[in-house]
Amino acid sequence: MANVKLENVKKIYEGGVIAVHDFSLNVENKEFVVLVGPSGCGKSTTLRMIAGLEEASEGRIFIDGELVNDLPPKDRDIAMVFQNYALYPHMTVRENMGFGLKLRKFPRAEIDKRVNEAAEILEIGQYLDRKPKALSGGQRQRVAVGRAIVRKPKVFLFDEPLSNLDAKLRVQMRTEISKLHKKLGATMIYVTHDQTEAMTMADKIVLMKDGLVQQIASPMEIYSSPSNKFVAGFIGSPAMNFLEGQIEISGGMGIRMKDSRVLLPVHKRQEKKLKSRKNSNVIFGIRPEHIYLSGDKGRGKAALRAQVEVVEPMGNETLLYFKTSPDGVQYVARLNYGGVIPKPGKNVEVNFDMEKAYFFDPEKENAIS
Repeated sequence: MANVKLENVKKIYEGGVIAVHDFSLNVENKEFVVLVGPSGCGKSTTLRMIAGLEEASEGRIFIDGELVNDLPPKDRDIAMVFQNYALYPHMTVRENMGFGLKLRKFPRAEIDKRVNEAAEILEIGQYLDRKPKALSGGQRQRVAVGRAIVRKPKVFLFDEPLSNLDAKLRVQMRTEISKLHKKLGATMIYVTHDQTEAMTMADKIVLMKDGLVQQIASPMEIYSSPSNKFVAGFIGSPAMNFLEGQIEISGGMGIRMKDSRVLLPVHKRQEKKLKSRKNSNVIFGIRPEHIYLSGDKGRGKAALRAQVEVVEPMGNETLLYFKTSPDGVQYVARLNYGGVIPKPGKNVEVNFDMEKAYFFDPEKENAIS
């Protein structure tokens, strides 16, 4: 396997449209890196430039230390798995998986050996003599992955490979690809718009927006220390709650919420980074799991009155949507206990765990740190 390095890579389409801006990334040997972001952010374009399916307008791309900008895809020693399985319908699974090796004139015995090994890894040995139409979506995706495995490439590239599967199959295949990464010890670069896939599969996440890298970090670092408001709102489901407020110092430090005029006390651990912003506006962020109902007012929590608007029972948890004033911002809380859940229209007291609060600059939207 190999490392992949991108230095200041840029993609400009006809008409001056910039799809990817100054993209730099170092993917270590055997690392699983996920490029994630909303539609149109440039993640698939970046992957296609690594594969050689798109030409980089600027910058350099290295695979295993070799500059590959001018190499065609077939000479880059990569294997790509697409969203569309792209299986030949008239061929059996065995023939589909071995077709690329056949084109490269591998001996028949070597092709059979590699196909059987890949089929065993993916647990599709019993389907080798079937044609794609006789397979489920998940089985077809395994065949597409198997076709990549038999090539024994330096780098595996995945372009939203689970998008066409139903929710249950996506979870199953997500697990299978993670297991496959550990089993092969392979370098993998994976593109998705699904933040759950990114969080559960990646060693390292590259979060993109409008062709720009927003943050590169491990899943837990990107969750707990987002670099800006976009990252904070994209990672986590339900998304982080945001509201505008003003920092005030009167005895202690607090944030005056714009929609309710309630003063929430700033936790002592956060006072230092906010001290210079006295009487300045900030964006306050709080994750749904850090909002509680009255009765759990532990250290660092602040209470305020609110009216419940929507209740969504999920079985192991309940999502509670509420407002602190009729014209204010709607919040969502994730309640992970089996207590009494208030009904829509009921007035309740909720608590914010201010130790877990986030603060962002209202103009640049960068995290205040």
